[in-house]
Amino acid sequence: MSDESRAAREFTRLVEIMATLRAPGGCPWDREQTIDTLKPFVLEETYEVLEAIDRHDHAGLCEELGDFVFEAVFVAQLEAEAGHFSIADSLKNVADKLVRRHPHVFARENGDEPIDSSGQVRTRWEEIKAQERRAGPKDKTLLSGIAPALPALLRAFHIGTRAASVGFDWSGAGDIVDKIQEEVDELREVVAAPGPIDQERAEEEMGDLLFTIANLSRKLGIEPETALRKANDKFTKRFGSLERSVADAGRAMKDMTPEELEGEWRLAKTRDYTG
Repeated sequence: MSDESRAAREFTRLVEIMATLRAPGGCPWDREQTIDTLKPFVLEETYEVLEAIDRHDHAGLCEELGDFVFEAVFVAQLEAEAGHFSIADSLKNVADKLVRRHPHVFARENGDEPIDSSGQVRTRWEEIKAQERRAGPKDKTLLSGIAPALPALLRAFHIGTRAASVGFDWSGAGDIVDKIQEEVDELREVVAAPGPIDQERAEEEMGDLLFTIANLSRKLGIEPETALRKANDKFTKRFGSLERSVADAGRAMKDMTPEELEGEWRLAKTRDYTG
């Protein structure tokens, strides 16, 4: 049996299992759920998939992808019961979209230029999405399709990508670095002002700085959420090394001076590079 046939069989089995769990006589917990109560589980599974990818844990990724697909099937089952749509409708929508947005693969006309780079594919993809938006509801704008529920840094990345697709962009990464410096200077001005810090203005300037950093990440071809997760993991590892070193010396971090902590931090970085 081919992998495609196995996938179809197992997917059908999962859909049938979910229907059974929701049916009278099924699982009381599953029968109580709504699309709103499932939101935290959808989010949790999303991040567990990302964590497995970051670790290159292939066995773990296999399991987490199954859980992720299960949450999609669960939500679709509730929507089907309410008469809105079925998982088959969702699958058809995404399959039709993939075919429509890859004309260079599925519907290439005789006179079309071949696409042989990922950059050309991305440009064509955004052009087709723009055509779809123009053909859709008139109140749908260029940025309205970007989910507000996305993590803010990732949403800023996608907002910049969408705006750049119509030419609204910096010329180069260096220009964005200059803009970051401008935003840093404005934030420094708020912090250095006499008296209590103006929290409202500080928040605004910090937001502008983070938004610009997200756009620099985009310009450099770096997905910012992944970059920040890796930075978080690196800091967590080094800080744990610092904690163990201080504890092994019989000391407490709260009793150490900033200079002593900085020295321990430099040692932790050295251990990280050499270990």
